[in-house]
Amino acid sequence: MSKNPDCKTGPELIQSFVRNLPRAPGVYRMLDSNGQVIYVGKARSLKSRVANYTRFEGNPVRTCRMISATADMEFVRTQTEAEALLLEANMIKRLKPRYNVLLRDDKTFPYILIATEHASPQLTKHRGSRRVKGHYFGPFASATAVERTLAALQKAFLLRNCSDSYFASRSRPCLQHQIKRCAAPCTNQITPQNYLKLVEGARGFLAGRTKNVSKDLSEKMHEAAEKEDFEQAAILRDRLSALALIQGQGDVSAQNVKEADIFAIHQQAGQFCVQVFFFRAYQNWGNYAFYPRADNSLSEAEVLSPFLMQFYENRVPPKKILVSHDFEETELIEQALSERADYQVKILVPQRGEKRDLVNHALVNAREALGRQLAETATQKKLLLSVKQTFDLDYTPRRIEVYDNSHTSGTNAVGAMIVAGPEGLSKKHYRTFNIKSEDLTPGDDFGMMGEVLTRRFSRLLKENPDGEVPSDNPDIEDADALPDWPDLLLIDGGKGQLSAVRDVLKQLKLPRAITLIGIAKGEERDAGRETFHIRGKKPFMLPARDPVLYYLQRLRDEAHRFAIGTHRARRQESFVKNPLDEISGIGAGRKRALLNQFGSAKAVSRAALNDIAEVPGISRALAQVIYGHFNHND
Repeated sequence: MSKNPDCKTGPELIQSFVRNLPRAPGVYRMLDSNGQVIYVGKARSLKSRVANYTRFEGNPVRTCRMISATADMEFVRTQTEAEALLLEANMIKRLKPRYNVLLRDDKTFPYILIATEHASPQLTKHRGSRRVKGHYFGPFASATAVERTLAALQKAFLLRNCSDSYFASRSRPCLQHQIKRCAAPCTNQITPQNYLKLVEGARGFLAGRTKNVSKDLSEKMHEAAEKEDFEQAAILRDRLSALALIQGQGDVSAQNVKEADIFAIHQQAGQFCVQVFFFRAYQNWGNYAFYPRADNSLSEAEVLSPFLMQFYENRVPPKKILVSHDFEETELIEQALSERADYQVKILVPQRGEKRDLVNHALVNAREALGRQLAETATQKKLLLSVKQTFDLDYTPRRIEVYDNSHTSGTNAVGAMIVAGPEGLSKKHYRTFNIKSEDLTPGDDFGMMGEVLTRRFSRLLKENPDGEVPSDNPDIEDADALPDWPDLLLIDGGKGQLSAVRDVLKQLKLPRAITLIGIAKGEERDAGRETFHIRGKKPFMLPARDPVLYYLQRLRDEAHRFAIGTHRARRQESFVKNPLDEISGIGAGRKRALLNQFGSAKAVSRAALNDIAEVPGISRALAQVIYGHFNHND
């Protein structure tokens, strides 16, 4: 319910709130006339901080626009300013106010996990919250880096990567043991004590004790060679080589920085790039470039400070954070991050030595990454403008959606949607749709496309019922941001497909018109001979070397690639799916008991009812369900 019954806005409204505010820490939210949060801020004293918004004088243009748009305010009082800082970061990430610095790309980074819940710990990749008991090492900047490191660790320490249920069902060593990547504790090929020594070695190596681990292996290798146990010496040699491979992966190594995150920010042409490097165990575990959304009137330091808080809002910070720019409230941010991490976190701006060299290296990467991003964005904007001119559109499209279907004779049918905009392909907005309708004729592409579009736009109507109004005005907020509603749909097909899509959208009664373009394959499906269909025009072709033709071909091919990849993954999943998973009442424990008793799902399907009922944990009633599942005719 609004706290602004008189419909005041701007300084007059804010002044009415200031009178009753406490001189205590807290978080304030500014809302516009539509009830949307446009800004979230924190304060040591709510009364003093909000009082700064009761006048336009002395505030930058961006802040004046924000004050004018404010039609309501909300407040949350906190115990400390550090608590307010943490709450502010949480609200900004959740509400995404347009006047705040926004992280935008909330990427989750993978970790290496040594899970210790089982007596024989497992080595695996992990994403998300740390619910599994064990030792976490990371973050790594990419899944590829994790996979490469895991493969080398398996060669070096022979730790298992299988699930606990797979481990329990083994009666003989698997292929991983045969290729010398697992010590096979599942079948007692190694004693529990010796396996735990391997685990401790891997943990020590990942924790930074690389020299000690390598020295120990080297000594054991020489001892084996002196005893003429050349087979064991060769195994240890290969393990040393695997460790050397891990140590040599990063392009930059550190002699004195054991664990730190490095942040370097660069600004150019009104855009920002923050390059983040992860150093763990004296090694570079990768880097990632972020492009936060921020007003171009802000300085690099003013962007870096809120960026840090949002970055660590759902991540565990290291004990040391190196940054390229000094900013206000460093001590407060250290206090907030330390409270969340339960250990002391320090933020440093190094001035000399190795740490400064590492920050400079990150700064060079930030500068180059932003240069590439600006060049790519300029190219994309030029292409989108050319699309407008080629198809005589009323405005330049900011969001293009392309749809495609994939199936094998109607089975495992999936629909796919890709999205492109001013910054190129936006893979975080890609979506897949498992075709669910049972009334469709197998292979009915029109019907599948209709289901996909109905589900896509029905959900969009619920989330954003009004729809954004397209505009070519460069002064609007977030002119380069990707809107929720598409401006253009690119359909792989000709007049028939286009008519079918138009009928589906007409039935949904969308609040705004969306341009539809059909791209039909040329004669003998030759690339470059495509025919374009758009309402109000005769079908036409583009010149063979037209950049717009290449651009739309790439979008269509990307949708096709994404659809086929999703379909293949689903088909592969159906190939390896255990028939026992389809039976209601069969969980992991009962499935394991059945497989231990009979050896395979196929053997279960052939078993007699009485034999199934004798399996531990399987009641007579459940045995009848299992037997009936495999013997429908009986």
